[in-house]
Amino acid sequence: MSSRKPRVKYHLDSGGITHLEFNDVKTILRAVDGLIATGGRTMLTKVLKGSKEKKLLEHGLDQCPVYGFYGHLTLMEISHRIDYVIESGYLKIEYSSRLPVIVYTEKGWEIERETYAEELLQELTGLLKGNDFSFVEELKDRNRGMILLLIEKIENTCNPDFIPILRAWQTIDYRKVKQAIQGVINDLTKKMDSLKLNKESQ
Repeated sequence: MSSRKPRVKYHLDSGGITHLEFNDVKTILRAVDGLIATGGRTMLTKVLKGSKEKKLLEHGLDQCPVYGFYGHLTLMEISHRIDYVIESGYLKIEYSSRLPVIVYTEKGWEIERETYAEELLQELTGLLKGNDFSFVEELKDRNRGMILLLIEKIENTCNPDFIPILRAWQTIDYRKVKQAIQGVINDLTKKMDSLKLNKESQ
């Protein structure tokens, strides 16, 4: 007789919700990032509620930028919103052994990638006035697509002040990322040289 335990079953219930504002969808997707493929709907609900549960705190989930976003709602109301986002195709449930866990769909990851890249851009922007760029070490081994989007966003700022940060980042990352960073450094350097020429000619 097999001693293998059956998979834990789950049932989605959006509680009759037929629409969520985009910011709500984006917020729920952002909260998923820290527990992707390791946590389920119950833990996600607690993160959005702002729970002080020991397990949640031990995993640092209280550091999530949207931790406690739905602090004013009940756990059931939050759960309905999460299930609506799953039913709408932004997230899906997969099994890790016998437990159901949450993962992004392609549609959901596209939104989360943009949200996270913008968040990191703001973090780097806040470092421009100083000379401590150690934060770039946290960018290594992140999702490659998201990192390349972040690099593109830096280029789109047209701000040469990013060059020292980019150079610090370039020393610790992998070849493809280094190449992308170098392209942005080259572009921002040209812009910086152009600004100098314009000032000198005035």
